[in-house]
Amino acid sequence: MKTTSILMSTAIGTLLAFSAVTAQAGGHEGAAPATEKCYGVAKAGENGCAANGHSCQGQAKTDMDPSEWKKVAVGECAKMGGSTTAGKKAS
Repeated sequence: MKTTSILMSTAIGTLLAFSAVTAQAGGHEGAAPATEKCYGVAKAGENGCAANGHSCQGQAKTDMDPSEWKKVAVGECAKMGGSTTAGKKAS
């Protein structure tokens, strides 16, 4: 009888602990907005990553290169005059 009580208490405690952790992790308050790659809007040195022969952010050589991108909130790319698909490298 004593072993059963201990096991039940442990099981209930574990379930309560996991439900508290899940409730905290699942909250949407303060969650980061969804983003997308927006091509053709990055200024020189303000690009995202890996385009035009370089492999790191901040290495764009020209403004508004259609093959360079930066992350923006979903839906903002079109408002900025960009595209969600890569264009050809500017000459």
